[in-house]
Amino acid sequence: MPTEVERGRASYERRAWLDVHAMLSAADEAGQLDAADLELLATAAYMLGRDDDHVRALERAHHEYLNQQEATRAARCACWAGINLALRGEFAQASGWFGRAQRLVEGEASDCAERGYLMLPLMLEQEAMGEYEVEYGTAADAADIGRRFGDADLVALAVHAQGRARVKQGRLRDGLALLDETMVAVTAGELSPIATGIVYCSVIEACQDVYELRRAREWTGALSDWCEQQPDLVSFTGKCLMHRAEVMQAHGDWPAALEEARRASERFTKEANDVAAAQTLYRQGEILRLQGELAAAEAAYRSASRTGWEPQPGLALLRLAQGDTEAALAAIHRILGETTNQPARPQLLDACVEIRLAVDDVDGARVASVELEALARDAESDVLTAMASQAHGAVALADGDDWAALSALREATLIWTRLDAPYELARVRVLTARACRSVGDGDTASMELDAACEAFTQLGAAAELARVKTLTESPRPADTHGLTPRELEVLRLVAAGATNRAVATELVVSERTVDRHVSNIFAKLRVGSRAAATAYAYEHDLV
Repeated sequence: MPTEVERGRASYERRAWLDVHAMLSAADEAGQLDAADLELLATAAYMLGRDDDHVRALERAHHEYLNQQEATRAARCACWAGINLALRGEFAQASGWFGRAQRLVEGEASDCAERGYLMLPLMLEQEAMGEYEVEYGTAADAADIGRRFGDADLVALAVHAQGRARVKQGRLRDGLALLDETMVAVTAGELSPIATGIVYCSVIEACQDVYELRRAREWTGALSDWCEQQPDLVSFTGKCLMHRAEVMQAHGDWPAALEEARRASERFTKEANDVAAAQTLYRQGEILRLQGELAAAEAAYRSASRTGWEPQPGLALLRLAQGDTEAALAAIHRILGETTNQPARPQLLDACVEIRLAVDDVDGARVASVELEALARDAESDVLTAMASQAHGAVALADGDDWAALSALREATLIWTRLDAPYELARVRVLTARACRSVGDGDTASMELDAACEAFTQLGAAAELARVKTLTESPRPADTHGLTPRELEVLRLVAAGATNRAVATELVVSERTVDRHVSNIFAKLRVGSRAAATAYAYEHDLV
């Protein structure tokens, strides 16, 4: 009959982590584990989410290797203990373990792979300091050491760090290529379980930071398959659920996304990972807001904020949906003023355009749209390009430039269709319908609104659906002579003798915005003065 140790080793090969831990723990109580088996026990503890047990088993393996005068193996155990503690935020203890590993490696006369592992915490520090070129060089040196000693884990961890550094520098093509190279080793099963999980989650996070929706979807699917092959797995599953929720939301499966986000929140709460739990609460708030569950969304945003996560731009958009435009404007103005980092800013700018246009601040929306377009050009991201085109089209439409709006909106339509993003596509269709109606193409406007209505119904986007039905059931009368509802308001005030400043005060917009509306009115009515516009308005029953 096989011994408990042998059965534990066999279970390790099957990734049956509960069996590994139970059998090797029983063998450990009988004093049957050597240093290598203690490493297996440490890995099983980690995969089961038992971090303290993981570090204790590594510490014992470390001492066993020292007793056997295997300094490099002892140093490797110390490195992994330090990595685990650093990822948990326990930097003082992590530093102690790294220092011990450093001393052991320096005592060796020959070179070893562990020298490369000791570069990993240095890379994390360099990334945190924004020293991306230095980090890239450190990672390249570590990767060379890994290749020299045939250490697949070290090579993958180092190359993936090179990729992240390039992505942070804005060199997306080079960075994403390095991340893809790393994922080949991951999906081929060439890495140890812990290294596999670390690289999976880090690469997906990097893809999401630069709005690489297709890559994030592909690698999230692979991570899900990997997790499902290990029913006992606890570590990495929270992040997997969170990534799945984000992908599902993007592709329109909101009920499933909400459920995955809730499961992820429960998992992170059990792990006492407050930051990740708060992020999943924000994700829940976003989905609930889109579903029209405004009270529940606000509760989720507040919970995320209490746990330390900034609930913007979701909360500002929630205030807009509630009709509190003043609060929405104040929130988006504040968060844009304090946020400069690339991953967060595009979403904030996108929300800013929507909020500014809702209060007819076309100038403010244009400023945000122009910056968003610049970020999209620099990033070479399909998602950012679609966001920028959609924002540009919305601003042009509000400005009365229907043809420019249609051109930009068509580009956004093509990209959102290609990315299978039904919510964003439906919103672009609504804008396109408005532009088509403005230029007199009622048939196309009707088709676009029908498609948007169907999409919002399938998604469960109640508020958006109500707005579409309003447009469908109450088209702008043909006798407005091409004027938008806002332009009609301005014309009526002008006809009543109001100055542009008085009109701006009445409508709570800038005087520059009124100037632009007046110019558009003159052009559409083919008149050259306020008196002529007033006469035209009375003659054609526009006032």
